[in-house]
This record gives sequence, C-alpha cells and structure tokens, in this order.
Amino acid sequence: MDILLKCASHLTQRLQRSFVNYEETTMYSLETCPNPWLRTHSVWGRYIVSFLLIITQLGFCSVYFMFMADNLQQIVEEAHFTSNVCQPRTSLVMTPVLDARFYMLTILPFLILLVLVQNSQVLSIFSTLATITTLGSLALIFEYLIQEIPRHSSLPLVASWKTFLLFFGTAIFTFEGVGMVLPLKSQMKSPQQFPAVLYLGMSFVIFLYICLGTLGYMKFGSDTQASITLNLPNCWLYQSVKVMYSVGIFFTYALQFHVPAEIIIPYVISRVSENWALFVDLTVRTALVCVTCFSAVLIPRLDLVISLVGSVSSSALALIIPPLLEIATFYSENISCVTIVKDIMISILGLLGCVFGTYQALYEMTQQARFPMANSTSGYT
Repeated sequence: MDILLKCASHLTQRLQRSFVNYEETTMYSLETCPNPWLRTHSVWGRYIVSFLLIITQLGFCSVYFMFMADNLQQIVEEAHFTSNVCQPRTSLVMTPVLDARFYMLTILPFLILLVLVQNSQVLSIFSTLATITTLGSLALIFEYLIQEIPRHSSLPLVASWKTFLLFFGTAIFTFEGVGMVLPLKSQMKSPQQFPAVLYLGMSFVIFLYICLGTLGYMKFGSDTQASITLNLPNCWLYQSVKVMYSVGIFFTYALQFHVPAEIIIPYVISRVSENWALFVDLTVRTALVCVTCFSAVLIPRLDLVISLVGSVSSSALALIIPPLLEIATFYSENISCVTIVKDIMISILGLLGCVFGTYQALYEMTQQARFPMANSTSGYT
C-alpha cells in the first residue's frame, strides 16, 4: 500500500491532478516507463487492474455471503435448545437440517435492496453501524477466548507447507484493501495525514488478528472453525455475538460492493440512452449481487474461497503490481539499484504465492468435489 501511495502521490504532482485511482496510476506509470511497447499499451494496464479489482471485491462479497449464511444456519438450527447457560460446545457432530446454500438464497433479496442505496451519507451510516457491531462482537469474543484456556501439549507449532500455501492466500485476502486506499485518501479533509492514519489502523488490525488467531487456536486447537464465531457456545449471549457480527458484515457488503459498481456501471450506462440509465443501473447492481451469491453457492467453503481470492487477485494487486509500478514511475528519475532489487523480490514473492497458493486452493476444491465432506464452516462442534 505504501508503494502505491508513493506512486499515486508522485503522479498527481507530475500531472497536476487532484486525484488518481489505482487504475489511472497504473496507466500513467506505464506511459512514462522506458519500454516503448509498454508505453503504447499502457491502457491495458488500466484494464487489467480494473478487472482484478472487480474480481477481488466481488470475491470479498461472496465470502460475506458464506459467512452470514454459516452463522445464520447455526443460529436458526440451534435456537430450539439455546439456553442462558454458556457451556463449551461438545464433540457431538450435528447434521444441519437445511444446507447453507438455502440461507444464502434467503439473504440474497436483502442484499439486493441494500446495494440499491447509492447515497454516500447513507453508506457512511452503514459503515458506522458495521464498525460498532463488529467491535462489540470482537469484545465479547475476546472475553470468551481468554477464559479457561486449556493446555494443549500436543498442538503443533508449525503447520505443513500445504497449509502454509492456503495461509498465504488467506493472509493476503485479510489485509488487502488496496482498492479502497486511494479513494479513501481522496475523501479526507487532510490527505497528507492519510499515511499516518493508514499505518496506525493497519497496526491495530494486525495486532487484533494475531491475538484473535493465537487465542482461538489455543482455545479450540484443531477444532477451530474457519470462522471463530462458529466455535462459540450455544447460549443467547454468544448467539447475539453471531447476530451482531453478521449485521456488521451485512452492512460492510455495501462498502465492498461500491468498488466494482463504480467500475462497471458507468461503463455500461455510457452505452445506453439516458432514458434507460436508471433501469440499467439497478439491473447491473442486482445482477452483480446475484453473481456473488451464486459463486458462494457453487463453492460453499469459506476457508478455500478466501484463500483462492487472496492468491489469485489480491496478491497481484497488493504484491506483484505496486513494486513494478514504482520501477516504472521512478525509473527515469534515477531510482536506486537497491530499490529496484527490493521491488523485484517483492513481485517474485507475490508471483510465487499467487501460483502455488492458487494451485493448492484449487486442488483442495477438486478433492472436496471428489470426496464430499461437511463444510468446515458449517459443521457443528
């Protein structure tokens, strides 16, 4: 993110523009690079980044469908024996009454209505509600995790290399918000303060993830689900945590959806008459939500989809492209050899993670198709 911000800031000054987004930064960087072929085809850099942003953000939205469906499934199907006493879940495996896909289709019309809201002030209210409910949920989750942590003497400290490949995609998915960075900076009253805000926010998020992952693994061991909320006790207090977290994810869906909508809808509307603009706008929004829903229905494995999206598109946007943009942007301005080597190494790391992480995620999906098993995020433990 820091490299992308650096390139975007430099290009805004060079071109005397108030703002350039990720796609424009890519195109303008290639226009100034020393390679004549890249300069001639610089517009394709913009198209590629736009495509990756669409895939990534819609992938996020598909994951949100899975998360909400898995939690809603557990809440509904355990409601008849939910009590006020919060006891750890037993090892008894319960067979779900309805498939998680049913709950995805149940959520679909509500999300369609949500994305039809285009007012930025209303979206900011949704963002605030999402933040409040998420922080409240996290507080209760941490409160449960730190209670009576068992001693797991046999827990492995390091997983196998195959698991690490899935972890790479998951980690990149978790921290990759590069598509929102430049738009957020442009909306700030004091954009020059954005790097400090970004570093502070990312440091806090990293700290939360490390603590949550570590405590969750110490608490539940190998029974840890893809979503930690599915490990919480079956009592009204922690069922409310799932509700609050799902509400937060529900409203966050609109924010993640905003990026692909801003790329696709203007392009489509520009090709129809003004009389059809509103109808086309609403139709495209509805279609995109349906695409994210049906993608989740096809592969209802939360952990694998997160890893796949992170490996395929998020790694390209966060690790592969930004270092190459730095070389292209500053090559004519005597960029140091150390910086070039550093950027090349980061891009190679991202490329290796993309290739092997994608392979492992697809392999796990094919294995699931050949040997069907319960969804790791919807089995009850």
